[in-house]
Amino acid sequence: MLNLDHVKITRRDHDVLKLLVQGCSNKEIASELDISPRTVKQHLRTLFLRAGIKQGRKRVILATAIFEKEQMSHVAM
Repeated sequence: MLNLDHVKITRRDHDVLKLLVQGCSNKEIASELDISPRTVKQHLRTLFLRAGIKQGRKRVILATAIFEKEQMSHVAM
């Protein structure tokens, strides 16, 4: 499992990630947040770098890690 505790996530990154975890495409995320698909791609690329994700299936790895982190925080409440 990817540990995201050390990864800096901005408010906009969080918005992008929330939609990513819901299964939205870059185009859908862009439309929902009123930004360009290119901006969505840049947010994700930056997050991949911060999280140290270099191999393929980046979206799946990141979305899974975020989903697991959110599940753990809901359990802790």
